[in-house]
Amino acid sequence: MKLFTGILDLIFPVVCVNCGNELVTHETIICTFCAVKLPVTNFHNDPVNDLTKALWGRVNIDFASAYLYFKKAGIAQKLLHQLKYKGRKDVGINMGNRFANHLKENSFISSIDYLIPVPLHKSKAKARGFNQSELICQGMSEVLSTPILKNISRISFTDTQTRKRRFDRWLNVSEKFVLSEPEILEGKRVLLVDDVFTTGATIEACCQALKNVNGISIGVATLAIATN
Repeated sequence: MKLFTGILDLIFPVVCVNCGNELVTHETIICTFCAVKLPVTNFHNDPVNDLTKALWGRVNIDFASAYLYFKKAGIAQKLLHQLKYKGRKDVGINMGNRFANHLKENSFISSIDYLIPVPLHKSKAKARGFNQSELICQGMSEVLSTPILKNISRISFTDTQTRKRRFDRWLNVSEKFVLSEPEILEGKRVLLVDDVFTTGATIEACCQALKNVNGISIGVATLAIATN
């Protein structure tokens, strides 16, 4: 099997998503050189970080963090492009692994009961073939040994969020999410997981779906956060 894999690697070499150089043994998705250049935020060490501040006055949360800064033509954009539009599911799982290893010593993260991926509408998930947030959750779950709960659903199709103004984005997702079996989450600590934070409209709408659960504690984690 190893010989066959080696032959395939010679014919179709596995390359770094960012720089395009061939990956060597023990490297996955990105090479070591690019891995050390990942634009890590370290938000989990600062309770008053940019993501937390972006949600102030909008939702009641107990934790918020993003793994990477998202900039045009940057590493995070390349990773998310491969995940969402090139079908590279392995990117989502691998980055979820990295994100979870980054977060796992945080006191909130170490005591969460469930990971909850932000849902896609069924028609979009069917067209894409997967929900990228679920793949990130899968990678995080492998590291944290925390179960994934998919009990938030999007109840109507919404247009793409790209190029919409903040208020238009909020209107586009407002009241589009519903929570099933809320009793499961009573008194629980949950982490809502998404791929990228822009205006926060989607995260806000999901938190609204969760907010009336008795005793719930909500955290938010996004793989990336957009910067100007």
